[in-house]
Amino acid sequence: MAKVILEMKNITKTFPGVKALDNVNLQVEEGEIHALVGENGAGKSTLMNVLSGIYPFGTYEGDIIYNGEVCKFNKIKDSEEKGIVIIHQELALIPYMSIGENMFLGNERGKAAAIDWNETYGEADKYLKMVGLADSSRTLVKELGTGKQQLVEIAKALAKHAKLLILDEPTSSLNEKDSKALLDLLLKFKKENGLTSIIISHKLNEVSYVADKITVVRDGSTIETLDKATTEISEDRIIKGMVGREITDRFPKRHDVQIGDINLEVKDWCVYHPLYPEKKVVDNVSFNVRKGEVVGIYGLMGAGRTELAMSIFGKSYGTGITGTMTLNGKEINLKNVKEAIKNKIAYVTEDRKGNGLVLNNPIKINTTLANLDAVSERSIIDKDKEYQVAVEYKDKLKTKTPSVEQNVGNLSGGNQQKVLLAKWMFAEPDVLLLDEPTRGIDVGAKYEIYCIINDLVKAGKSVVMISSELPETIGMSDRIYVMNEGKFVGELKQEDASQESIMACIMRSGRGE
Repeated sequence: MAKVILEMKNITKTFPGVKALDNVNLQVEEGEIHALVGENGAGKSTLMNVLSGIYPFGTYEGDIIYNGEVCKFNKIKDSEEKGIVIIHQELALIPYMSIGENMFLGNERGKAAAIDWNETYGEADKYLKMVGLADSSRTLVKELGTGKQQLVEIAKALAKHAKLLILDEPTSSLNEKDSKALLDLLLKFKKENGLTSIIISHKLNEVSYVADKITVVRDGSTIETLDKATTEISEDRIIKGMVGREITDRFPKRHDVQIGDINLEVKDWCVYHPLYPEKKVVDNVSFNVRKGEVVGIYGLMGAGRTELAMSIFGKSYGTGITGTMTLNGKEINLKNVKEAIKNKIAYVTEDRKGNGLVLNNPIKINTTLANLDAVSERSIIDKDKEYQVAVEYKDKLKTKTPSVEQNVGNLSGGNQQKVLLAKWMFAEPDVLLLDEPTRGIDVGAKYEIYCIINDLVKAGKSVVMISSELPETIGMSDRIYVMNEGKFVGELKQEDASQESIMACIMRSGRGE
């Protein structure tokens, strides 16, 4: 029988007005990959923050037993000294420092008064080789893509002599190829080095692929632990544990939706990079979306999808933008975001925490930000009206929160996404550009977002949805445009769309066909 490396017993953690963890129990065996799954707000990240010392001993109830010893971590350094290292969903690397500098920041090589740079870079290169990254440790982090940055984080953890590695949504920003490579790396370290890992993920296909055991957390409580060795674990089985019910159809059907006339049409659209004006990132793109229609745009990371959407939204990205845009048959030229909003076009960013929401402001302020005129009189905000609007959208979108006075930063990812949608729905747009609207949120919250999208098109709105998830793109779109290297390389009706047909468009274009 394998040795139990970690036990978390009866962990209870309370925030003002919310019990985030309620007598949670977790047991992890040495050398296994243990997945932690649950809806947004279930308490997964909170539990790992307790384990790693981010929430110090004394701020929670219960016991952490690691390698047979009761541990009382007061800071991250305490858990790291025991070999417990956490990698957060938002990568914590400093862009203008080298890989080597980042890897040993706070863990410097050399004497107190002088860093030994030869040892620093030599050690860094050794760990980079272990994770399969060929880049020199002297490379600046800003020159790396997201997938490589994630590998740097793992190398950094290994440099701290990690025995138990915690990964919080490690593939949420990665494409399928990079995600698979990262999961295979975890399997390799498990096999060759006996590394124990705890992985938090909403991507159930990845969980099924990599995990030996899966612990389901719901509403701050442990529901069950599934063991792959003794139980046949399907995605539907995991979902039932997460949401407390079976979801028979991941993508809700649309009823009574009439697809009407063309609402937005873009022709011969070209966009150049803002820093490298000779680099064309959107190349002669033409498309349209009708009233009551969901149009999907699918492409691999770097295809130019976000750049296209942002350039349409009041030229908020790019330089040298050319082409024509018509709205309801009338040509428009949107010089800035304010003009885009005025013309009833909204852009829901993929980066809700960085660009979409003001995290240290309450829900009520975030909800009305894009349409302040509607809650103001003579440029003075009516606080009562602002509050009423926020409550109305909280109820309409079923946002889980004790109050609209709650800061958005305190909400789970799925509920933050609902506040972001509420912000743009309150602006009363006719066209919504949704950029990765379900990134980093659980299957239950995804279903609710899909229902909101269906309600929008039922009301005659036009939705353009950018997604990196092929099943989602196919399941939610009436038509799909396939994008590769800045160009549209295919257009498919829903009935003709499959994962194979979409990828075939990309592969053919890559070969110059």
